[in-house]
Amino acid sequence: MSSPDLTAARRRAELARAAAGTVDVLVVGGGITGTGTALDAASRGLSVLLIEAEDLAFGTSRFSSKLVHGGLRYLATGDIATARESARERHLLMTAIAPHLIRPLPQLLPFSPSVSLRQRVAGAAGMAMGDLLRLQARTPGRILPGPRAASARTALGLVPGLDAHRLRGGMITHDGQLADDARLVVAVARSAAALGASILTRVRALRLHADGADAEDVLTGERLTIRARSVINATGVWAGSLDDAITVRPSRGTHIVLDGAALGHPRAALTIPHVGSVSRYVFALPQPGGRVYVGLTDEDAPGDVPRVAQPTEPEIAFLLESLNRVLQTPVRRGQVLGAFAGLRPLVDGGGGSTADVSRRHLVAASDDGFVSVLGGKLTTYRRMAQDAVDLAVRTRGLTAPSSRTAALRLAAFSPVDPAPPLAEGLSLSAADVVDAVRTQGAMTADDVLDRRTRVGLVPEERARALPLVADLVARALDELG
Repeated sequence: MSSPDLTAARRRAELARAAAGTVDVLVVGGGITGTGTALDAASRGLSVLLIEAEDLAFGTSRFSSKLVHGGLRYLATGDIATARESARERHLLMTAIAPHLIRPLPQLLPFSPSVSLRQRVAGAAGMAMGDLLRLQARTPGRILPGPRAASARTALGLVPGLDAHRLRGGMITHDGQLADDARLVVAVARSAAALGASILTRVRALRLHADGADAEDVLTGERLTIRARSVINATGVWAGSLDDAITVRPSRGTHIVLDGAALGHPRAALTIPHVGSVSRYVFALPQPGGRVYVGLTDEDAPGDVPRVAQPTEPEIAFLLESLNRVLQTPVRRGQVLGAFAGLRPLVDGGGGSTADVSRRHLVAASDDGFVSVLGGKLTTYRRMAQDAVDLAVRTRGLTAPSSRTAALRLAAFSPVDPAPPLAEGLSLSAADVVDAVRTQGAMTADDVLDRRTRVGLVPEERARALPLVADLVARALDELG
């Protein structure tokens, strides 16, 4: 097995090979779906090339809620199939594929005055149904404990910032929380590389066809023709730009970043129903390092797809208003340290709001002979990848065994020796930066700050770190040649 390290030198060598040979599978897109597809194909013994116009996890995959979840809202809307698939894939991720990247996270539905009796009953029922799916998936209780009622004292112990006045306890359940979503993408990409897949960032697909693609090296502007026996379009919200038959309906999901002190340094996530709804929630999710992410919105995002989606002030105000309904001390706009937004690549079925659009994924063969995969969600990336490779193998007449990723453990990250932070208040050391360049495919300071770490989510910290990180990245790249 080859080294899983992704480096600039490896990119140069693999770019030269890509222009000279033919691969079994060309994957376009370096998010969780694309890297998952590359890993699935490589694990079957197929030769694989993945190209990504920007960096790994550049798009939607770094802007999730960082959860591997069973889908409480899908149960509330009656989408049992999606919830069941999510529970099954969560089980595989937490027991076999990535237990080193996921931890159990308690989630509290507080029985506060602003949470109606109907919402309490629906939430408790949804948690009970979700636990049945957990049991069907055979996820042990030691990994994900089942739901239970909580007293007001227990609820306040988990989230000290809750308003204690007329608090009637709540319900607690557990779900999976990723160390980081972009880190999962990098782990999947490194695992694919260890099985022989070529992972090329900064290579943009210009046109896809049945036996390859016309592409461009973004760093040099050089055009190249890539030859492949099958092609899989996994570009998410940009899928329609490469396949005219697909209409993507992007939905913007926004989160805000808070200091955990604003909620009393919570040890559990808060699950807060939208006003008048039993199927939509706002979550306050504690993170490593003492931060809390509060999200998320579900807003139509029509028009041209931006390179990076931007949160809006009304969305930030909505999240704060929802959160403050259950807190003792309201969080003000000035306490928001940062905000981020991602676009969900929903399959357009016409009509209704994006909140009502199914999260089931679509895998389809285009008239031009390539396969497109989109929709779904981060938790179910492995199944999406399996379905995409199955269809490519079937339609293009490839010879390959069935998927092997259900039991394939992802590559681990080598521990970085403890070192002082680059500057006071930054959770980033020089060793972290160098490791990102040497093993994780980072080529710029932006790669390190925005995708290999979470520093970029807080603009003030990003600005302080940027010149230091840029210098370290330049020196690391120079040393690697």
